[in-house]
Amino acid sequence: MKKTGDPLKKLIASNLYSRYSDILSLSNISLLLVDTNGDILLEFIPSPDYCKYVCQKNENCICSDYISRFKSGKEGRFVCRHGLENILLPISEKGKTVGYIVGMQVYLQDTEYQSYMIDMSAIAADKDLEMEFIAKSISALKTVESKKIEIHEQMCGHIAKNLSFELSENVSSDDKDIAKLSIEKEILEKKIIDLEAKNMSLVINPHFLFNTLNCIARIAYFENSHMTEELIYCLSDLLRYNLRHEDQLQTIGSEIDNIEKYLYIQKVRFKNRLEYNIDIPEHIKTYRIPYMVIQPIVENSLIHGITPKRDGGKINISAEKYKNEIIISIMDNGNGFPQEVLKNIQKSENTSGLGFRGTDKRLKRYYGERYGLKIVKSDYSGSTVIITIPTSPL
Repeated sequence: MKKTGDPLKKLIASNLYSRYSDILSLSNISLLLVDTNGDILLEFIPSPDYCKYVCQKNENCICSDYISRFKSGKEGRFVCRHGLENILLPISEKGKTVGYIVGMQVYLQDTEYQSYMIDMSAIAADKDLEMEFIAKSISALKTVESKKIEIHEQMCGHIAKNLSFELSENVSSDDKDIAKLSIEKEILEKKIIDLEAKNMSLVINPHFLFNTLNCIARIAYFENSHMTEELIYCLSDLLRYNLRHEDQLQTIGSEIDNIEKYLYIQKVRFKNRLEYNIDIPEHIKTYRIPYMVIQPIVENSLIHGITPKRDGGKINISAEKYKNEIIISIMDNGNGFPQEVLKNIQKSENTSGLGFRGTDKRLKRYYGERYGLKIVKSDYSGSTVIITIPTSPL
């Protein structure tokens, strides 16, 4: 490695990660510190497997898209050849670039379709990787709202400026550093609050929303747009159901009715890429279950299992009664949950947004420790998640 990397190595040795940990907790999008050769010196937030094992020439050096921008002197936000949003910000010492903050490596909601266009066969041949691994690494690529990318971009900018300041002023890890970083964190947190406040201004009175949707549905009926009418009524019912109190018990029947409306809407969206089958005996539908326990699991099967597959797949929901227990199964023939997601599920604090641990805890709180949620399998052939509840309250 060239001498230009030495100042950054000294910073890393000064407990660099710990000093920035508070700011880094504001995001879960990749953020790396690299030298001017592209060698990775520190992974503040690791890159996704697709970028690390498919795009990079090795695990310790970033991809050629970044390297080419080093040479041209370009910086800031850019889109790589696979459609992923990226960031490149220089770190300077006395006017000379000695390294870079890089990262993001995520899709915007408008560009996530590009993940379906990746030629897995060509990659498998070129990189000597298993198709299963490539498929899972593609499905693990994050799709992020633009406001979150803006927050991450601001965070990268603050860290790059701070590192340049530390190098130029030869600042060590003392009280000044801690005070400076606290100010930076406060600035970022205020920006997040501002963005959230802007979103809150978009909240509409639910009754107004339902009435408007029903009005549109009636117009669709008179215009003979029956599918549009059905979609609007399904959406209206979904929104109304989702506004119920979280701690209420609902019948399995009402939960399944809600899921049917959700899958109907998704079927219209995905067309022949999605098939589903629901087989819940009538005598089981009267039993009660915590509100919104099944639907998020179905949604995760669609997002992580079916959506990444080029040809789509099928979701099966079934239930059976065994002695004093009811077992509800949610099965799909998708790609399985990404490895990163499975690891997050096992953590005590699950920040993946899937809510499996929280769902399991809710079920145990209602019914006892022997009941709950379990991932029976998750691999390239699909996933199976089961929910076990008693036939009578404990």
